[in-house]
Amino acid sequence: MLVDDKKTRTGHYISFILLLGAAAIALLPLYWMVVTALQQPTLTVTFPPEWFPSDPTLLNFSRFMERPHIFRWTTNSLLISLAVTGIQVFTCAMAGYAFAKKQFPGGDFLFYLYIASMMIPGQVTLVPLFLIMSRLNFLDTYWGLILPGIAGPFGVFLMKQFLSTLPTELIEAAIIDGCGEWQTFIRVILPLAKPGLAVLGIFTFMGQWNEFLWPLIVTNSSSMRTLPVGLALLQEELPMQYGLLMAGATFAAIPMIVIFLLFQKYFLKGITVGALKG
Repeated sequence: MLVDDKKTRTGHYISFILLLGAAAIALLPLYWMVVTALQQPTLTVTFPPEWFPSDPTLLNFSRFMERPHIFRWTTNSLLISLAVTGIQVFTCAMAGYAFAKKQFPGGDFLFYLYIASMMIPGQVTLVPLFLIMSRLNFLDTYWGLILPGIAGPFGVFLMKQFLSTLPTELIEAAIIDGCGEWQTFIRVILPLAKPGLAVLGIFTFMGQWNEFLWPLIVTNSSSMRTLPVGLALLQEELPMQYGLLMAGATFAAIPMIVIFLLFQKYFLKGITVGALKG
């Protein structure tokens, strides 16, 4: 028994060391980004590089915030991410509820057909989607940035798997008590689905905040660009200003870091959602 316990502890130590090393490797780019943003502009290209800035400064952040349209780009990204997240969470919850708890002809076929669309690369749909937005006169508008993201097969799949774990008896009890379909969905399903909704909301917000290709294609004016697009164009405008560019990247990463720290427990639920039924 003592030998087994010793082997177990050794295995735990080895696993901890390996995980610590993997975490350090994963965090290294983030650390270097912050270090470069805090360095003096003249020291960002020195060799060998300084892993610990001797004279940290916020000058790069100050210069970045003085650039035109930074506040507008941030506002656009925040507005679009929140709008898409709110709408997609609601629409995917409705679709997931229908696929999970309602029986109708062709339901399974429609579900698997819709989920199969996840295998289609997003680049394939860019041209027809752009033509649709052009016909609707939604180019370079908030509508053009928001509408393509209001539903998605991943969200429907996630909510369907989660809602399948809820007891059907609760829905039947609500109907017996006089609730209609809409009241049952709002008063019974949504409150019970909060963990799944939170997971979907986190994934959707992060995806929209980091979205680059579609905002680049659908926007023309500087006032309609999002923060990732603006930072990429800023890199072309200031190709050697690494400290300023890293300050912008750090600024753009702050919402993702805050969301992860506040809702990290939901990421684990996102991995296991729908895995168990009962």
